[in-house]
Parts: sequence; C-alpha cells; structure tokens
Amino acid sequence: MINEHYIPEAVILANGEYPTHPLPLRMLEEAKFVVCCDGAANEYISRGHTPDVIIGDGDSLSPEYKELFAPIIHRIADQETNDQTKAVLFLQKKGYRKIAIVGATGKREDHTLGNISLLIDYMKENLEIRTITDYGVFMPASGTQTFESHPGQQVSIINFGAKGLKGEELVYPLSDFSNWWQGTLNEATANQFTIHCIGEYLVYLAH
Repeated sequence: MINEHYIPEAVILANGEYPTHPLPLRMLEEAKFVVCCDGAANEYISRGHTPDVIIGDGDSLSPEYKELFAPIIHRIADQETNDQTKAVLFLQKKGYRKIAIVGATGKREDHTLGNISLLIDYMKENLEIRTITDYGVFMPASGTQTFESHPGQQVSIINFGAKGLKGEELVYPLSDFSNWWQGTLNEATANQFTIHCIGEYLVYLAH
C-alpha cells in the first residue's frame, strides 16, 4: 500500500509559489535535508531558514545570498534538465531515495506541468518521490497499486500510457484514458482504493 503520510529523507523546495498549506510547510520544517532550487532559496532564507544545498546557475539568487551562501551553492550548467531534476539527481547520488518536492506549482503553468510530469521519470530511477502542493499530493505509480485514502477524498488519475485501467473503491470506473482530464474528479469510497493496470500513471489525492 502507498501511504500519503510518509516521512521523506529529503525535501526539495522548487522555485514556484512558496507553500502555504500546513502539510508542505511541515515537510520543510521537519526535513532532515533541504535542497533549494536556485531562486527558491531567496524566500526560504528570508524566512529564517538555511538550506543544506542550493542548486542551479545562481542567476535567480540575490547577490547578497549568492555571496553569503557560496559554500553550499552547486552550479550545474546542464541545460538538458531543469533545476528540479538537478536537485533530484543530486540527492540520488547522495543516496537519498524518499524525496518530497514542494513549491513545484504556481507561477508559470508550463513549469508546473513540466515539474509534475517529471515524477514519472524519477520513479523509473527507483525513487519514492512525491510532489506536495497546497491542494494535494501527486504520486507516480506503475502497475497495480493500493493507495491509502478516506471516504469522500477527491482522487484524480493521470494516465501515462497505462493499459487495462480498472479501479476498486472509487466512485467512477476507470478506463484507458487518452487525455489527462478524463481521469480527474474521481472520489474514494473507502479508507483505501486500488488501481489495476499495466503501465505508468500519476495519482493525485486532494488534501
């Protein structure tokens, strides 16, 4: 079973809108290791926190912080990946496997879509990774999985090529959705639900 209330080994703060919901804020507060994606460090530091690592080209970081935190800035020039992925790969090399990403949504919608879709790639690297927003949790999954929930919880399933999609303990039946919107706005009917399929998909659980 996949439990939405898991404890990550590390937290990535992406450069979207800074979290306001108690869950992502608590993830940041209780994190054992925090990686800030470039400009995200500005607000994190201004709130009285010190990241363990800042990753990116440094262009979005204030000149003051760029100088003050120079020892923990890791500049990675690779233009084939975004800062979120650079942070994930950095943590993977350090041996972290359970990773939470916060601040990955809001601001530019194209960045939001890109950040969320990348969860599938991270799952293929055998990482247990989730994006926690102010409104819910995105979890990548593959094959038949059971998820913790509660009756009435809003659930969306975003298909990434999975076949034979069927569900248990969901209000609406699943099918091999060909467009992302088709699997949205479902609802759990019990304290857990199961998705049967072959292939990959994202599950979104609303807070």
